[in-house]
Amino acid sequence: MAALRGLHGCPWDAEQTPETMGPYLVDEAYEVAEAVSAGEPDAVREELGDLLFLIVFLARLYQERGEFDLGDVARKAAEKMIRRHPHVFGAARVEGADQVVGRWEEIKADEDGRLGLLDGVPRGMPALARAHRLSSRAARVGFDWPGPAEVWDKVREELGEIRAAQERSRPEQVVGELGDLLFALVNLLRHLGQNAEEVLHRAGDKFQKRFEAVERRLEDQGLRPEQATAQEMNRLWDDLKRGDD
Repeated sequence: MAALRGLHGCPWDAEQTPETMGPYLVDEAYEVAEAVSAGEPDAVREELGDLLFLIVFLARLYQERGEFDLGDVARKAAEKMIRRHPHVFGAARVEGADQVVGRWEEIKADEDGRLGLLDGVPRGMPALARAHRLSSRAARVGFDWPGPAEVWDKVREELGEIRAAQERSRPEQVVGELGDLLFALVNLLRHLGQNAEEVLHRAGDKFQKRFEAVERRLEDQGLRPEQATAQEMNRLWDDLKRGDD
């Protein structure tokens, strides 16, 4: 990294700043997660390498500013893990993973000086993941529905409120109620032991696979999607869907 940023290094690398590198870091983290989900160890190894390189890159940028280096990053991480695992590195005792998570959050709150339970949930997270995190934290102190059946009631309630707002021709209220519906669905999935972000990814994968099959069938007929009617594409879609079922 020092060579890439050096006098005879790469012009592109030399121009980068922490701000310009941030988006690449997010992209690589998603690629790691995708490789893990796909169960492809070779791809995980490669993507972890890409992510590690970006971490080294960012640490180098801050080192050049005289703020910290990669060694400082590793030391801070080790200190934090020791501090947050008193049941491993100290005399504390815990019973089960749930108690570990609760204790972790307590220690983290003390470290950050947070005022509320939901402080520290980044607004920059994907919206579905953030909704899951927010509701999970609230659930730890009992602010939750008893089970999936009660969340279903909330989903139905939100659907009714959307319909009522639509009938009153209140677009802004419709949008707000749609947001409430999405939040309720995230909670329903949480109660079913699912993560909304992952579930929606799988739904997107299914849609892509099926639409690509529609494209192939149209191609067999000498057509492109833009040359077909909605009815033709829907008929092919329904045929494929029946096949999947």
